[in-house]
Amino acid sequence: MPFLPTNLKEAQARGWSELDVIIVTGDAYVDHPSFGAAIIGRHLEAAGFRVGIIPQPDPARDGDFTVLGEPRLFFGITAGNMDSMVCNYTAQRKKRNEDAYSPSGRAGLRPDRASLIYANVLKRLYKKVPLVLGGIEASLRRLAHYDFWQNKVRGSLLADTKASLLVYGMAENAVVEIARSLRDGKQANELTELPGTVAFSPEPPSEDDLVLPDNLACADKLTFHRMTHLFEENQHSRTLFQLNGGRWLRHNPPANTLSRNDMDALYALPFEHAPHPRYGQQKIPAFEQIRDSLTSHRGCYGGCNFCAISSHQGRAIQSRSADSIVNEAKSLSTRRKKAITITDVGGPTANMYASSCELGWPESCKRASCLYPKICPRLKSDHQEQLRLLEKLEHLPQVNHVFIASGIRHDLALRSPDYISSLATKYTGGRLKLAPEHSVPGVLRLMGKPDVSSFEEFSREFFHTCKQAGLKRQIIPYIIIGHPGTTIQDALELRKWLIRNRLKVEQVQEFTPTPMTISTCMYYTGLDYYTGKPIHVPKPSEIRRQKELALWHLN
Repeated sequence: MPFLPTNLKEAQARGWSELDVIIVTGDAYVDHPSFGAAIIGRHLEAAGFRVGIIPQPDPARDGDFTVLGEPRLFFGITAGNMDSMVCNYTAQRKKRNEDAYSPSGRAGLRPDRASLIYANVLKRLYKKVPLVLGGIEASLRRLAHYDFWQNKVRGSLLADTKASLLVYGMAENAVVEIARSLRDGKQANELTELPGTVAFSPEPPSEDDLVLPDNLACADKLTFHRMTHLFEENQHSRTLFQLNGGRWLRHNPPANTLSRNDMDALYALPFEHAPHPRYGQQKIPAFEQIRDSLTSHRGCYGGCNFCAISSHQGRAIQSRSADSIVNEAKSLSTRRKKAITITDVGGPTANMYASSCELGWPESCKRASCLYPKICPRLKSDHQEQLRLLEKLEHLPQVNHVFIASGIRHDLALRSPDYISSLATKYTGGRLKLAPEHSVPGVLRLMGKPDVSSFEEFSREFFHTCKQAGLKRQIIPYIIIGHPGTTIQDALELRKWLIRNRLKVEQVQEFTPTPMTISTCMYYTGLDYYTGKPIHVPKPSEIRRQKELALWHLN
């Protein structure tokens, strides 16, 4: 199947005189299911809609936005696979020199606050065409939120852009429903109750709805702390309302998760699994990283307080079938015209594949995490289905090797000695990356991470297996420094732990307050999310010192 058109000539080559939906994205166009614009575009196409993509338009050039003409139904707007501010700036608020989602990794092709900028241009050029916001930037900014780069609470992105609708989370079903409704003659302002969307409500909240403090009131830190609690505890089960700019925003409960059959159908769509030819020999670094990897599932129930994945992908695990994943591996080999090495089989957390909850989360459970402070006894996860999948892949004649690179939960892996053994002997390419994040109990509590003893126990079992098999392997720990609640004394304790365990940290991540996470709430308010008591929030100079201490082997 040809690439989705990026200009009128390509559309006409398909026999299309106009398009139904045009997606404007801050990423380069890579026709691969790991790229949001591509997967939404292909899904709409499979539903019978004519779809085009405008990748990385220059806001100063109107012609970049008119290259596909006016869509019949709506413009879909996304900043891309990353929030544009996270993509463009470091944790020290310095401009980044590279953008992995751009040709040749070139920075500057994605504007700051890309969704807002694109919406402003499109509203000026196409006043009557509905605008629908989506992607992670929209998900994380769907209600009032703290913006680290301006150091203030901003209102909903929907209110800022004055778009028609905002779709949050995994948007496949919602965008198709929007397209069908508009095709059938409904107006965008009538679509106020779709699951997985935020919309301007013509009606005030009812007695059954939950009203969050308005965006202006959330500038007060105690109010913001309370708003975050209300949102976290009710977002999955209740309709929420919030005043933004004097208008009621209606936050509908999430869309239903995709079934295994739905996931299989989605990943079987006719992707080219390559960047658009417009880029010639220029490589897209983000694509190069995943070109020989396989997505096995979506979602994460880890509940780490600093992570935005669950706000976007959700907590419920949505897994593909083994046959679907095996068929994709065969297809990749055919495209490469040779046997391939699969560099990763996973999702946000590889060993959550095929996990589920006995209670049917989220309707009947309000735990923020299935793993913290202890693994929930209702969690169904034995790793056997993933092991069977990996074995099927490694036995394919089209596959040389199979590795896991997307990270695992070591505390979850401890439930399965067979999994640790297989990981050590077959599916680790010399180095296994794990994320204890820190070693100090008080810091780990604020992060929502398990005690470091689980990391130590996993490491002992992993290396014991390696020694028995005569293999040399390394464990590379991921560490976060500068998290709210951390002090220099905590950093010194972390350093001692790293030295004692002979762990060399290759990459230290400085905490970045991304919108709508619990850790960001703690950063802005200076309050322990759980107790409401004041905590220390480290300043930039202190964070630099924490980083130096964690990188002990380089000093």
